[in-house]
Amino acid sequence: MKNNKLNKKAISGFYTAFQKNNAEGMIKYYHDDIEFEDPAFGKLKGDRAKNMWRMLSEVGKGNIKVTYKNIHIDGDKGSAEWEAIYNFSETGREVHNKVKANFEFKDGLIYKHIDSFDLWAWSKMALGGFTGYVLGFTPIFKNKLNIETNKKLDQFIEKRQAQGLK
Repeated sequence: MKNNKLNKKAISGFYTAFQKNNAEGMIKYYHDDIEFEDPAFGKLKGDRAKNMWRMLSEVGKGNIKVTYKNIHIDGDKGSAEWEAIYNFSETGREVHNKVKANFEFKDGLIYKHIDSFDLWAWSKMALGGFTGYVLGFTPIFKNKLNIETNKKLDQFIEKRQAQGLK
């Protein structure tokens, strides 16, 4: 039961920090060996996953509203539902993304974090037009999105490293 409380605190703390657009507050609940996965970025590990949140926080700068609910803990596994409303930076279009998150815990920290959402629904909101409506559900689109998001993440990490940060 003690682990259940610690693990629930990790999820609550993570999303409370997310609501405040506080990436450092979020990643303090991540294990050093974190494994993250979602449809937009694919699989990320360690500092790369942490830097994704730093990058998204920098891009978001108060332009995101996050809510979370239905935290469920079962030993070293857990889940939650969260929603984000924001303007997609590439198009300015409003996105209301509904996400199901699954977690695994180690040492009272989030060790695995998998976010699942409807990529086609997201692409229609974020991109609109032909790309969003016609291509948004295809594996080709998902692969291209993963390449683009990871390219931006690479640039963000290079910038941090140039500043002496990891």
